[in-house]
Amino acid sequence: MQNEKERTYFFIITNEMKKILIINGHPDKESYNFALSAAYKKGAKKSNAALKEINISALDFNPNLQFGYRKRTELEPDLLEAQEKLKWADHLVWVYPIWWGSYPAIMKGFLDRILLPGFAFNKRENTWRWDKYFTGKTARIICTLDQPGWYYKWFYGNPSHNAMKKLTLNYIGVKKVRILTIGPINRSTVEFRAKWLEKVRKMGLMNK
Repeated sequence: MQNEKERTYFFIITNEMKKILIINGHPDKESYNFALSAAYKKGAKKSNAALKEINISALDFNPNLQFGYRKRTELEPDLLEAQEKLKWADHLVWVYPIWWGSYPAIMKGFLDRILLPGFAFNKRENTWRWDKYFTGKTARIICTLDQPGWYYKWFYGNPSHNAMKKLTLNYIGVKKVRILTIGPINRSTVEFRAKWLEKVRKMGLMNK
């Protein structure tokens, strides 16, 4: 029955042929986050979607936006290639851990360096308004943490979710952003992790 359902999803999704970009923000290639990326990729490949990847930790770049927007910092070749992938994609899948209420420093540096005025947005003259250049794209956030998702929401107010969804992706025009929070990961069982890997694989299959 499961295979029959997946074949049905396959025929539905192939009509759309989404272009999916998976961006992994974890510094450690041996991490559970990379297993989650692989699970999503496995499902998406079965749907016949077009796929590309960015593993931020593998890029050669300075994560420090040294001069802010006062002075241009030239983009390294890896960041220029990453920008092309971001422009190409219809659907952006972000996979990262939540550390100290936010995402890893290398991912923050990546966002600072790559989502520049003229590429992701542009401020208009004589007004506080801005143009958004990522309109029409969708996004899925898959993040892990060492506490239950409900605790992160009700006791802390989902700070990294707000920063990534509202203040970053919505800001540049990505309106539809779904978030999956997986936790607690610390001391989690093999069965717990396997269950979430399967759920993420199915998300990839459905291109969600």
